[in-house]
Amino acid sequence: MKKFVFTGIITLATITLPLTSCDNKKEETKEQKQTSQSNEAQKQGEKSQRKVINGAGATFPYPVYSAWASKYYEETGVKLNYQSIGSGGGIRQIKNRTVDFGASDAPLPPEKLEKYKLYQYPAIIGGVVPVVNIPNIEAGQLKLDSQTLCNIFLGKIKYWDNKSLKAINPDINLPHEKITVVHRSDGSGTTAIFTTYLAKVCPEWNENVGAGKAVKWPVGIGGKGNEGVANYVKKTKYSIGYVEFAYAKQNNLPYTKLKNKAGNFVEPSIETFKDAGASADFDTNKHFYLWMVNAPGEKAWPIAGASFILLAREKTEANKLVNSFYKWSFENGDKIAEKLDYVPLPKELKEKIYKYWEEKGISP
Repeated sequence: MKKFVFTGIITLATITLPLTSCDNKKEETKEQKQTSQSNEAQKQGEKSQRKVINGAGATFPYPVYSAWASKYYEETGVKLNYQSIGSGGGIRQIKNRTVDFGASDAPLPPEKLEKYKLYQYPAIIGGVVPVVNIPNIEAGQLKLDSQTLCNIFLGKIKYWDNKSLKAINPDINLPHEKITVVHRSDGSGTTAIFTTYLAKVCPEWNENVGAGKAVKWPVGIGGKGNEGVANYVKKTKYSIGYVEFAYAKQNNLPYTKLKNKAGNFVEPSIETFKDAGASADFDTNKHFYLWMVNAPGEKAWPIAGASFILLAREKTEANKLVNSFYKWSFENGDKIAEKLDYVPLPKELKEKIYKYWEEKGISP
């Protein structure tokens, strides 16, 4: 398990006070004062313990949560301890009530939220991108469409100079080298977004593999987290994998262009992610449950998605603390998100989330 932790040492003052038995009224007054001070110290100690927010889950939003957390601590003194362990782990931990919040790129449908007694809302929008390691191929140079991408991950296209790849890349001298597919080995919301896209655009994938946080991959090697997939692709020539866009940029991995629903080859970017999000209709009655893949739009990136926050319904005070962090992030963190190639939530969606919190009694 790879942990990314933003914590510091919290020192709690423990006050031990002697208790005396005395008939003197002044001593009773002194004792009452000491007891009052002790109770106040205990209250302050309890408050100081809530200077740490504990969360776990998706690796997809880790870079932006990390940046938000650093700035939030500077301004408030409240620390975020976030374990970047994958969406499956985040869902498991919030179900077990071992963290204040879980994070998942795979939204839970309303019936599962009801079963596990959870609330859910989106926090950030981003894109999943195919990345390759082919010598002399630069970012945005290689083109893929839904069928070629599907057939590569099905293991039906085995070499980079396959005729279907050459047909859409006539200007590239593709080598006769075997393709190494890299996928996630852990339960992953990034995988859920990627496989939901493949299931939507490729009937054979939908029938034989399906979609989810973990699937039975027809071919390939597994890496843990976005970090693991990025590292495998980086060190393995003639490989292809999929990661959240920020990981591609940070690791200097060449990403591909993709043909979108409108029939245009587009590159991943803030603009194409925004175009994908423009048609997203998040419904508070469904706890914002929505997939954004294969969206309409001339410039829409076809494998876009939101990352979601999951809260235990009975943990009202903890939820308010978590929501304080996200409200601050929504109001102060948009530029930070854009620098890391994420798309901040539109103003209208933020207002929907604030109203949702208010209705649930968890407004900060």
